[in-house]
Amino acid sequence: MHQTDLGDRLFWLANEKEIRNAETTDSYFLNTKRILQRKGVGARVAIEIYARDVPYTDNWGIVTGVYEVAKLLEGLPVDVWAFDEGEVFVADGSKAIYEPLLVIEGRYVDFAEYENPILGLLSSSTSVSTKAAKMRLAAESKILLSFGTRRVHPALAALVERACYLSGFDGISNVLAARLLKLEPSGTMPHSLIQVIGSQEKAWLFFDETVPKATPRIALVDTFWDEKAEAIRAFEVLGSRLWGVRLDTPASRRGDLLKIVEEVRWELDIRGGRAVRIIVSGRLDEESIAKLNPMVDGYGIGTAVAYPPLVDLSAKIVEVTDGSKKEFRAKRGGLGGRKAVYRSPGFNDLVTLDTPKPRLPMPLLKPLLKDGKIVREFESVEKIRARVRSRLDELKSAQPVLSWK
Repeated sequence: MHQTDLGDRLFWLANEKEIRNAETTDSYFLNTKRILQRKGVGARVAIEIYARDVPYTDNWGIVTGVYEVAKLLEGLPVDVWAFDEGEVFVADGSKAIYEPLLVIEGRYVDFAEYENPILGLLSSSTSVSTKAAKMRLAAESKILLSFGTRRVHPALAALVERACYLSGFDGISNVLAARLLKLEPSGTMPHSLIQVIGSQEKAWLFFDETVPKATPRIALVDTFWDEKAEAIRAFEVLGSRLWGVRLDTPASRRGDLLKIVEEVRWELDIRGGRAVRIIVSGRLDEESIAKLNPMVDGYGIGTAVAYPPLVDLSAKIVEVTDGSKKEFRAKRGGLGGRKAVYRSPGFNDLVTLDTPKPRLPMPLLKPLLKDGKIVREFESVEKIRARVRSRLDELKSAQPVLSWK
């Protein structure tokens, strides 16, 4: 039968109610719950969510998505401990030990079906925030703007932008995400504006005459002519009102992008345009940013953060309590027993069995829910963002180490 309409929705996406009711789970979790209910198995478990490694040459990431997991599990009869939103975690694939980023305790029958959405919420957000943090370090103090949401399903736009902003991006372009984050969206003009008008000069002038005065006058300078020629013309047209120029040079015309930027910088400077910033966008990564940094004032990052390398999180049972009997019960390749994580200065992280250790330094797993009630006061976006920036500053001179005892 040919399908012409989804009936109860316009798009192929889950709504908040369906996610909250675990309707997006995998069917084998429902099979598991049905069996446990029918057979009266009410054993309690401890489940750990963790990453064995990260898809980068260094061994750290930034965990985000903790807030969403708290809202997902709120009201269920479970206890949860988690890293702070925006905290650095360490993952070393050369070792068997790992850091649990989140731990859940409760009767498995009460929350089995939530494993799927928990992993999805954490993996999606953490993958973006980790890549964004790598970009932030590469760009040093230069401007970073997120332009990536056109590459993802619209339902994920706010998640992507939030993760980028938490990890140190200076601005985001998505309108809804900006509203939710209480920010002004960043952005000036697309190529389509210039193409429809048919003249770069008219497009720049119309933009200048139309948008609010607080919006920076950034001219897109690679639509019809050479970047250098358009940058010169933009300065001639807008003069001191020109805040910056953006180069979005396509790959087929790019050549040596640094040399193109150097040409633009020279031609602007000799005409009195030293104050005009140069913003570059289009298929940038950490390596290209590091190369361009001496000459570029800011970057628009799209696909690299919208579709980052996956931080592959797993969820595994490590303890089972049936009645008064507790067993360390890990699957093959796993490590039994609920774990605690402690951090010493310099990102020296220690993983231990979770028993009272009053002399150990800062614990990273902190209470999130107690019997389904959220017990952590959520921090503001700006406070989380400030902590991430502080951590990234520390990482410039630290090599994280993961050990156990």
